[in-house]
Amino acid sequence: MFQRDPRAGAFLGGDRVSGQDIRDQNGVVYFPTLSAESTNPLTLVIAAQSIANIVKSSLGPLGLDKMLVDNIGEVTISNDGATILSLLSVEHPAGRIFVDLAQKQDKEVGDGTTSVVIIAAELLRRANELVKAKIHPTTIITGYRLACREAVKFLQDQLSIKVDSLGRDALINVAKTTMSSKILANDDDLFAPMAVDAMQAVRTINLRGDIKYPVKAVNVLKAHGRSARESLFVQGYALNCTVASQAMKKRIVGAKIACLDINLQKTRMQLGVQILVDDPNQLEEIRKREAEITLERIRKILAAGANVVLTTKGIDDLCLKEFVEAGAMAVRRCRKEDLRRIAKATGGQLISSMANLNGDETFEPSYLGTADEVVQERISDDELILVKGTKVVSSASIVLRGANDYMLDEMERALHDTLSVIKRTLESGAVVPGGGAVESALSIYLENFATTLGSREQLAIAEFASALLSIPKQLAVNAAKDSTELVARLRSYHNAAQKSPHGDPKKAFLRYGLDLLNGEVRDNVAAGVLEPTMGKVKSLKSAYEAAIALLRIDDAIQCVPEQQGEPDPHGH
Repeated sequence: MFQRDPRAGAFLGGDRVSGQDIRDQNGVVYFPTLSAESTNPLTLVIAAQSIANIVKSSLGPLGLDKMLVDNIGEVTISNDGATILSLLSVEHPAGRIFVDLAQKQDKEVGDGTTSVVIIAAELLRRANELVKAKIHPTTIITGYRLACREAVKFLQDQLSIKVDSLGRDALINVAKTTMSSKILANDDDLFAPMAVDAMQAVRTINLRGDIKYPVKAVNVLKAHGRSARESLFVQGYALNCTVASQAMKKRIVGAKIACLDINLQKTRMQLGVQILVDDPNQLEEIRKREAEITLERIRKILAAGANVVLTTKGIDDLCLKEFVEAGAMAVRRCRKEDLRRIAKATGGQLISSMANLNGDETFEPSYLGTADEVVQERISDDELILVKGTKVVSSASIVLRGANDYMLDEMERALHDTLSVIKRTLESGAVVPGGGAVESALSIYLENFATTLGSREQLAIAEFASALLSIPKQLAVNAAKDSTELVARLRSYHNAAQKSPHGDPKKAFLRYGLDLLNGEVRDNVAAGVLEPTMGKVKSLKSAYEAAIALLRIDDAIQCVPEQQGEPDPHGH
């Protein structure tokens, strides 16, 4: 119906797919690698479904993990949607949109990366069915837009609960809900309060007076050995380094910190510089001057008042002597990223060159950051340097312990997601019940809303409502429960809640979601299964936008790759 004649107009070179063919399978049977070679690269719905099928078995607290091996044999074991998709080699243009979708959700909210991909793929699949039934894509897009707007409104007005009314326990429950599908699920009684304490410790107020909780102010260190339960929370910014010399002080109170990206080793002449010397004494002078240049720099830094010097590069013995005599603490080979964060937290600057505009070398006291105390402490098996009482942004650190690298990496990803979700909850101040409660409630609401419209859009809204049910269904399937029965029971509760008048006890059924361990339906607010409202709103909007972005496409043109020259028969 909407297909254009491919012969229309002068079209030279490349493949062109138009109209319905672009959305349909179009002869694609085999889809193992999601690469352009194994498929017609212009079939959108199949690509979306393939991406969703990869991650959907990892959804929820009983989801399974994926093992990904890259081209150099590096192994990653994860069930975080964004991590899985970022490691896939996806060449299909529609597939890439879904990979980006998961990464944006991970960046914005931290959690819900798998569900956003599943909803978007389901919306696209159902839209495709409507297009086959001769409904124009523009009508479907209008219906989806209306459904998304109504869903967000209902979510914020009816389902959202203010965190203030639930207190600190709500934050811990939000953290536990996020961890439930991750490797930390068994130890959430330890990690959830630790993550909440860490985020509350880094609370800052910016210039506009907004309260912010920067996730980057929480430094996560990984240390081999012991069990995960021996991980610990440390007030202050922890550096995985030790002092450069054992003769130095291990503790400095009232620290003035210089963060440097400068090599504090004896200056050597540049390669390729030629000096003709006719007097051996001059050679000795050159050597002396080389040693003196670095010492002068160190004296300028110490004269500015610095008593803690952190550098990303090396410090040699000659320079260490200078620091020891001055009673200062010097640390070498720090990570640049750590120094940037310490500079920001202490109000200092990361200096990469001491040269000023006149060509002289100077070090201003304003470059120094301040902290109450810098101390080297032994934590478990390792020596760490802690920067405590940072003046500008307060900081916190978490030291993770675990059996091996794979476990520690996955713990770090899980903790990062949890910290991001707590940040969003604290900043937005509202939560919703988890466990499929939101999707079921929105599904019932949108079905009822669709019947109030007398136009074609009602079909699209009804499909939007059905697409949302893919989340509770998949949660139940992954938990090895009967999804049809559980979702039907959950829908009956939500239907009763939405039809009951205000003040009726049945209104509490709005909070009902799935209990996947026992295969029951329960009040998830009372059970402490909570998610940030903002996360749900973002995932709905993102899924809708990704689906309509692909639905708008009715013509795809792929250019023919340039012909390479004839291969040399001699292999030269």
